This record gives sequence, structure tokens and C-alpha cells, in this order.
Amino acid sequence: MSLTARRLKPLLDRVLVEKIVAPTRTAAGILLPETTTKLNSGVVIATGTGARTRDGGIIPVSVKEGDKVLLPEYGGTPIVLGDKEFSLYRNDDLLGILEE
Repeated sequence: MSLTARRLKPLLDRVLVEKIVAPTRTAAGILLPETTTKLNSGVVIATGTGARTRDGGIIPVSVKEGDKVLLPEYGGTPIVLGDKEFSLYRNDDLLGILEE
């Protein structure tokens, strides 16, 4: 993770995610079509504190730094920090946590 990404702290229920880039070639050197290389997953880089309730309480985010998450096909706010691309999602937009 880049030093610049560590300095960005998302607000409220937002989650900073670095998308996982799928390989475009196999180990044997065969080029893969774009449809098979598109992955909707990423790694959580940073999280906000959580959403606020009407009475001022905090609902914590459901992921933590380092979690692999399933992302929606569309959505998120693209952010470029240094030479890397990240996306900022609301906690509710994340579809699930991928366990190994």
C-alpha cells in the first residue's frame, strides 16, 4: 500500500478499496479475453468510523483493513493517489467479504 493511501482516512461509513487486477496472461503466456480478467473484488485499505444514527450513536462499518471484499459492478468514487487507483464505497454498497 502506498504511503499516500495510508494518509487518507474515509469519513463516516465510507471504505477505501484497492481493486484486485486480474492477470491478462496465463503462466503459459496465453492472452486472456477482457471478460475473464474482470474481477469485482478488492482489498480494503482504510475505513471510516461508521454511520451516525439519529440520536448520535455510531453504527460501525462491517469490514476492516485487509479484508477482501466483493464489489458491485458499478458504483464507487474513483480516486487516484500517487500512481495507484482506488475506489471509495459506502459500507452498504459492498456485497460481501471473501474468505480464503
